Amino acid sequence: MNTIGVAIIGCGGITLQNHLPGLALCKDTRVVALCDNNPATLEKASRDTGINVTSTSYEEIVKRDDVQAVIIATPNISHGPIAHAAIAAGKHVLCEKPIAMTYAEAKGMADAADAAGVRHMTAFTYRFVPAMRYLSHLIKQGDLGLPYHYRSCRLQDWGKRNLGWRQVKALASTGELGDMLSHRIDFAQFLIGPIQRLVANMRILITERGGQPSDLDDWVAILAEFEGGATGVLESSKLASGRNESWRSLDWVELNGSEATFEFTTGKWNELLHGKAGGPGLAPLAVPREFWVWPGSPRDPQQGDPLITFRYDQAFEFIDAIRNQRPCVPSFREGMQTQAVIDAAVHSAEIQAWVNLPNT
Repeated sequence: MNTIGVAIIGCGGITLQNHLPGLALCKDTRVVALCDNNPATLEKASRDTGINVTSTSYEEIVKRDDVQAVIIATPNISHGPIAHAAIAAGKHVLCEKPIAMTYAEAKGMADAADAAGVRHMTAFTYRFVPAMRYLSHLIKQGDLGLPYHYRSCRLQDWGKRNLGWRQVKALASTGELGDMLSHRIDFAQFLIGPIQRLVANMRILITERGGQPSDLDDWVAILAEFEGGATGVLESSKLASGRNESWRSLDWVELNGSEATFEFTTGKWNELLHGKAGGPGLAPLAVPREFWVWPGSPRDPQQGDPLITFRYDQAFEFIDAIRNQRPCVPSFREGMQTQAVIDAAVHSAEIQAWVNLPNT
């Protein structure tokens, strides 16, 4: 395979901010087609990028001979249908998170992709933060010891503004849970292992956003137990007034083990906090340069805003996996495992009780 042709389905902000710049760094890779069901959005994206092959029909786009791979950046409800259409056409697929509306749908996507022999990837972009990669390395080599506790907190101030499809249950399935906490659920299972059972609560605190109804959660919290015996506490909110947004707001993970504690904050891409058992407290721990970019990525970590550019390594991982015919990291399987936790959290909040996770 020489040049890999990529079609992007969904031309909103995430495509312009993350996917296009990342693909631009990939050798012998070209975005050959754009698709969006909103003609105005599609026209603007075509004008901004100079890509003239466009369509409002994903069925048409995935069948093109010059398309070998597809990136899905659409409302959650359409992830499954688009992915299945692309897989049936033999295309490799990178899908935004959460990859599906339910665990059953996510599993169906993963099973279909494996059966077809195509590469599949879930867009858990924070996996590519240098500090997160280094933290994973330290845990794998035993620096944490036996894991005791995992906790994460994501607090932003989104106020009452309109969130479009993200505030409509029929289009998104969940709100803050799938939108923001899904990343932290992935962190948890990536670093500690599978969640075995949980109890959760969710609240819809704003029922009207920008003059339109909102029927999805603005706040969610999970108390979890991992298969290995560790405990977990995860909280996320859109309504932490005064906290600001993006990297300027609180996005924090802490892990306590028998040998040490580690703290990870996304705003500090090249630093962890670390303290040994019985020690004086936490102190900064620099991330070595070999973790500043994804292995093999051509990205220069000195170029651009490092709080944004780490996301571009995601595109490299997708393209490199296609070229080398190996599994993507993270794949649909990790997206499926996160969706199992999301479904369990929704069910727990509904019945107000602990829920056991399926064997994923």
